[in-house]
Amino acid sequence: MNSKIHKRVLQEANYMLKTKDTIRAISHFFQVSKSTVHKDLHERLADIDKKLYAQVEEILRYHTDIRHIRGGESTRKKYEKLDTN
Repeated sequence: MNSKIHKRVLQEANYMLKTKDTIRAISHFFQVSKSTVHKDLHERLADIDKKLYAQVEEILRYHTDIRHIRGGESTRKKYEKLDTN
C-alpha cells in the first residue's frame, strides 16, 4: 500500500475516534470522496490496524443505527425553516 494512503487511512481513523464524525463529514474535512473514506475505514484499516478498526467499526455501526433519526431530524429542520420564511 502506498505510504500516502496508509497515512491518510490512519489520520481518518484517528479523526473519527476523536470527533465521532460521519463518513460524509470526514470526507469533507480530508477533501476526498465519501467512497474513498468508506473504503479506507472498512477495508484498508482492517489490514493496517485491527484494534483501531474495531473501534472505528463500533462508531460506524452506531451511525448506521441512528441514520433514520438523523434523516428525520434534518427534514423537520428543513420544513421549520421554510415555515418561518
